[in-house]
Amino acid sequence: MMPIDQKPLYVDVAEQLRELIYQRKLMPGDWIDEKILCDQIGISRTPLREALKVLHAEGLIEIVPRRGSRVNTLDEDGLHELFPVMATLEGLCAYFAVSNQSDKELEIFEQIHAELERLASEGNIDEYFEVNHHFHTQVQNFAHNRWLSRITVELRNVLLLARHRQLQVPGRLQQSLEEHRMIMDAFRSGDAKAAQARMNHHLCQQEKSLAEEDPEFISTMSQKKKSDDSLVA
Repeated sequence: MMPIDQKPLYVDVAEQLRELIYQRKLMPGDWIDEKILCDQIGISRTPLREALKVLHAEGLIEIVPRRGSRVNTLDEDGLHELFPVMATLEGLCAYFAVSNQSDKELEIFEQIHAELERLASEGNIDEYFEVNHHFHTQVQNFAHNRWLSRITVELRNVLLLARHRQLQVPGRLQQSLEEHRMIMDAFRSGDAKAAQARMNHHLCQQEKSLAEEDPEFISTMSQKKKSDDSLVA
């Protein structure tokens, strides 16, 4: 009888920490209180520290010598560097997804998009963000390129908090939906090049929304990191 594979404890802990970060229960710049987290989860510090190493490798956590760990922040330079890379990668995912698209995969995209339409009409930003994340994940999965998927998912983890924030900018939720409608039109017509261009534009608009229409968020994150860094130094 084959043994049942079980995930190491630190992998499960890493998943729980990701959710705390994505749900904004741990905010950018927040220091990780290891004792409190160990008590809440019911674990020792060893699996927690292994989990923190995993999240550090993903770019979600910064490990500061002699100080501890904190949730990473994205300042203006970080956003300007990462968003164009993500726009290129997700555009390429869209190109391959359409090129390889099956009827079943298109049906899945239609179902997800219908949910985005409903949530946008309700103004439900939090659930829209979750379903939107699922849409982008499926685009990546249906590209059927493991190397592209590996790189994309690592960078997406870093940008998730910023991408949620940009949906709160007035008018951005409806604009995001319109961009998704254009992407879906390309998926329906089987136009891989149009899908790539529209996905690229979608990501660039996210950066523009954050950087130009919500500069306070970027400034706050940058100042918070500089203040903490000065204390460490």
